[in-house]
Amino acid sequence: MRLIIIDGLDAVGKDTHGLRVAEYYQAKGEDVLIRSHPAVDNMFGRWAKEALLRPGTKNKIKASLFYMFDVLRSIRRYYHPHRRGTIIMVRYLMGTAYLPRKIVRFGYSFFEHFVPTSPYMFYLDAPPDVLLKRIQERDEQEVFETYEALIKVRNKAMLLVDHWHVIDTSGSVDDTFEQIRVILERLDKAS
Repeated sequence: MRLIIIDGLDAVGKDTHGLRVAEYYQAKGEDVLIRSHPAVDNMFGRWAKEALLRPGTKNKIKASLFYMFDVLRSIRRYYHPHRRGTIIMVRYLMGTAYLPRKIVRFGYSFFEHFVPTSPYMFYLDAPPDVLLKRIQERDEQEVFETYEALIKVRNKAMLLVDHWHVIDTSGSVDDTFEQIRVILERLDKAS
């Protein structure tokens, strides 16, 4: 099974590019499963989403905890390393960047030991001002989607991307996907 991970800050284009990657492999005749977190098909995902839409520290903690359980549930239920095909996990390991700075590296390392990783890990990135503009164009705003929060979380996330393919999503969707496609082809040839 090919495990593809697409992660990044809010409004960076994770779901958009997760779908593009799925279409890319489906066009090749492959079986593809995509899981985007928080997922609304289970209680952990629904509870995480509810907490994300409410203010306050308590809700940030709830959102992070339920998000983690949602991801673990997806892995347990859908990831089978000996199965053929591709699974795409959107919003996966970088949720740890929302932890307090003092424990962000520890949290990432701890979580990384309990979840499958892959050479196909993409961290989508854009400057906070670009992200905030995209967020303001949507109908709802989550608790972590302020300019200050985007700066803080992005700075912490950049401490964790050593083994990730960092993709700038400031340009068009097509330009961004082209960057991803080139890396996918290279990785597929190498495996």
